[in-house]
Amino acid sequence: MGSLATALKVEQVAVRFGGLVALSDLNFSVGEGEIVSLIGPNGAGKTTAFNIMTGFLQPTHGTVSYRGTTLNGLKPPQVANLGLIRTFQRTSVFPNDTVFDNLLIGLHRQGRTGLLEAILGLPRARQSDRRLRQRAGELIEWVGLQRRAYDPAGSLSYGEQRLVGVALALAAEPSMLLLDEPVSGMNASETHTFVQLIRNIRDRGVSILLVEHDMPMVMSVSDRIVVLNYGRIIAEGTPDIIRNDPAVIEAYLGQGAVHA
Repeated sequence: MGSLATALKVEQVAVRFGGLVALSDLNFSVGEGEIVSLIGPNGAGKTTAFNIMTGFLQPTHGTVSYRGTTLNGLKPPQVANLGLIRTFQRTSVFPNDTVFDNLLIGLHRQGRTGLLEAILGLPRARQSDRRLRQRAGELIEWVGLQRRAYDPAGSLSYGEQRLVGVALALAAEPSMLLLDEPVSGMNASETHTFVQLIRNIRDRGVSILLVEHDMPMVMSVSDRIVVLNYGRIIAEGTPDIIRNDPAVIEAYLGQGAVHA
């Protein structure tokens, strides 16, 4: 993996809340087209790290850069405009609208067509609307929800709602996707399907950073794994290296997670 160009770079990042050190001297990178997982026990600092990378929090010290642009000081929408798109643990869908309409709403938010043109039904707006509908259909197919396209989003299972969240993130055409515990609450078959989807997204040239508790899933999908404990990186490497790392096994002691 050494030849990959660097997409995301986190250098000497520290975060303090008052006297509490949430993250300390964080250094890692994600290569272009790589799947990297950030793992660690609860309270290890994973969500804080995610918030730093996406502009929801500013580091007390250190820098985060994406494709050579420093992210420090940028707001979440500015980070998103650079192609770094994040999904959240809680997927916010419009429950009474169909899956298709949820996607249309998401796409309209990013649309270039002026409101006036849309209201007046001008040719460019009509053409744009047709394109958005086609795009919504493609995204639904991509995440495998064709059968549920015209069902109310609120009637979907938890796992399916997570897929709608991913489709909405993909609507923003990310060059890098940050997935925050995407398979929590999914059953085994939903998780398996999701792993296939992640690989499919990566195969289309999107880099992926994942925060996840599901160790078998992390081990099966990751190119590299970064392990946090008490706000510090205690190990980094391929799944095989991480699986056999004494410090990782100790951090997860009693959870039986690493060898799952």
